[in-house]
Amino acid sequence: MGAFAKIIATAMVSIFVQNAIFERALGANVVIYASRKNNHVVGFTIGMTAMTTVASVITYFLDGLLLPLELGYLFMPLVYITIISILYVLALLFLWRLFPDIFARIKKHAHLAIVNCTVLGALFLNSVHGNDIWSYIGYGFGTGIGFFLACFMLNIAHEKLDSDKIPRAFRGYPIMLIYIGIVSMGFYVLVGYTVNF
Repeated sequence: MGAFAKIIATAMVSIFVQNAIFERALGANVVIYASRKNNHVVGFTIGMTAMTTVASVITYFLDGLLLPLELGYLFMPLVYITIISILYVLALLFLWRLFPDIFARIKKHAHLAIVNCTVLGALFLNSVHGNDIWSYIGYGFGTGIGFFLACFMLNIAHEKLDSDKIPRAFRGYPIMLIYIGIVSMGFYVLVGYTVNF
């Protein structure tokens, strides 16, 4: 299989089969926050996709160095958090120096898009399931696009779920979590999960 085909195949698995929000519930609070406004959906998706893709490439090389060590897996959470932190600071410095207008608009939301469970979870899942650099890139890119899919679906649902027909106790965050749970079951049906007893 060619490199491009491997990236696309892994990205599709990450988007539809192992969606970080609907299949693993990584970053559900961030997707609920980002889906409230239309302009947040695109901004958060761009930030998260860039972060998961670049961090996945770096993770591939560090996994090759640390995971073969006897206790290398113990240090991986610290390594992943360090990678995310360094990339976060570099991205903010880059935007601050070259694009100050964009920096002024995104600085209060950038940490939510870049430093969250979805990004960290993508790096952990890459370490467990990734085979080569192409699968790492595909999974990282697909995680960001999967976040967009989840964000888009929740954005569309906000209007309907903000109704007076919903009991007061369920309005807001609780109904969004219920909605995510129902959509997650739909994703499970598409994938064909079975319960082992």
